[in-house]
Amino acid sequence: MSNPLLPDAAAVEQCQTILAHAWMVRTFVKHSQEVEDFPELMGIVRNVFDLCRAVESRVGDPPAYIHQLRKKLSKLKKASIQFANDAPLASDHTNFRQAVISIDACVRDLEAIVARFPQARPPGPAFSPAIDSSKLDTDDDPDTGD
Repeated sequence: MSNPLLPDAAAVEQCQTILAHAWMVRTFVKHSQEVEDFPELMGIVRNVFDLCRAVESRVGDPPAYIHQLRKKLSKLKKASIQFANDAPLASDHTNFRQAVISIDACVRDLEAIVARFPQARPPGPAFSPAIDSSKLDTDDDPDTGD
């Protein structure tokens, strides 16, 4: 029986499907004529690329995949907020309006998946045995030899 608190292949598959949608937004924006006049739009392009590349090598390791996704997701969210502000300035075309809706949905759905799994705690300090203070020589000064 699998542990419901650990990411599994199904969670990764869901994320990959969502990222495929984000990649299509990236492709639309990257190849749009408007990007020449509004280079700010490239922020979403770069962030989708960065996130996809960061997780693709971890598809076979669901806990590592979700960990990496969690690390990169805040940057994608910031980029999607900026894109929602910049896109209407670039064009009022339905394609841009739909791209904003789509990338917002991608971020929201990825956040929901990540939220299902508790964040792994960083490892604690290495174990060190207790020091017996009675064995410490406090009379010797290492500088003077006294």
